[in-house]
Amino acid sequence: MIATAFSSMDGLTLAVIFVLLVLLAFMAAAEMALSRMGRPRAASLAEQSPRSGRALKRLVDHPERWVNPLLLSINICQIVQATLTGVVAARLFGAAGVAVGVVLDVVVIFALTEAVPKTYAVLYPQRSALLAARPVSLLVSFPPMQWISRALIKFTNIIVRGKGLERGPFVSESELLGIVEVAAEDEVIEEEERELIESIIEFGDTIAREVMVPRPDMITIPHDASVTEALDLALEHGYSRLPVMDDEKDDDVLGLAFAKDLMTVERSGGGHRPVTELLRPVKFVPENKPVNRLMREMQAEKFHLALVADEYGELAGLITLEDCLEELVGEIVDEHDEEDAEVQRMPDGSYLVDGAMAIGDLNDLLDVRIPDDDIDTVAGFVFGTLEHVPEQGEYVVYDGWRLEVVEVEGRRIRQVRVSVEPDSVPHEPSER
Repeated sequence: MIATAFSSMDGLTLAVIFVLLVLLAFMAAAEMALSRMGRPRAASLAEQSPRSGRALKRLVDHPERWVNPLLLSINICQIVQATLTGVVAARLFGAAGVAVGVVLDVVVIFALTEAVPKTYAVLYPQRSALLAARPVSLLVSFPPMQWISRALIKFTNIIVRGKGLERGPFVSESELLGIVEVAAEDEVIEEEERELIESIIEFGDTIAREVMVPRPDMITIPHDASVTEALDLALEHGYSRLPVMDDEKDDDVLGLAFAKDLMTVERSGGGHRPVTELLRPVKFVPENKPVNRLMREMQAEKFHLALVADEYGELAGLITLEDCLEELVGEIVDEHDEEDAEVQRMPDGSYLVDGAMAIGDLNDLLDVRIPDDDIDTVAGFVFGTLEHVPEQGEYVVYDGWRLEVVEVEGRRIRQVRVSVEPDSVPHEPSER
């Protein structure tokens, strides 16, 4: 029931509410569009549309200038609009007007000023950003807005310790990867450039354990070998440096034998001499050492090979400068390497993967989320899930995929077949 007659003041109030709704819809779209706009794309738009594009580039380059003023304006408009809507609804509908006002604010106004404009900004980010750039620039240049925003930033910095908000929002690693992905999709950068940039970003999170040659796969020279025997071993496997081990002392590493030293002595007729006379010192690093720092040390101290030790001081593996570089530029294959594919696509649609394949690489290949916090390889995941040395044919199921053991050598899983498991429950490992 109508509580009072509709007056000219009510009409004026409704007009103000309508204007506020239009402003809220515009600012909601502007907030979404500007927050999704990256610097490379803004720079490109600045060349295509000089007036709006330049304004957009200034906003994107300095987000701290517009974030707080825009959010403050949205907050003010929302409060005023909600208050006026409640007043008009109470005048027109009496006591029930409060409920009517709440329903209008929650359902209708939310859809008109939040859902619709933000959805439009997501679908058409460039168009929305260009339309919003100049009005938002005028808004943030309004002196009272600047004063209030600075005061709010200073107040916030008292509450939030650390870098504060004066330097603006900070881009996370995942956001940066997203920017690179968008740039590749828009053909701003080539696919090879995208892969290299992503490798560089992820390089800082890689540790020695993830790229080393594990101890069972290391080629070593026995301590009692002669120079000729050691040289034959180096030439057979195509390595220029090999560790010399004392197997009688629990894999004690005596040093490194360089192939060029062995060749020099061999040519001078000293092939019968013990290899231990030609040893060079070897560098040890912990298995959790970041690869980027290790590579810098290799460059500065001029060494190409290091041995990796676990937390108990035991030999865990070996890492070379080439291993570090391959994390950046991909696999480097020379004339001595055997080009065994780490992943083979089978005719039935399954994948035959090397047990030493990194879990992260398998996750990228199949778009799965196998945890890799404590285990680095596919074989390690299967071994850890089964909790015993598997036999050929045993399998685990995870995230809709079956990981079946195809080849076992001793206690090591050499190959795993990965295929779709239609009846599996996602993210719940099961075992045969």
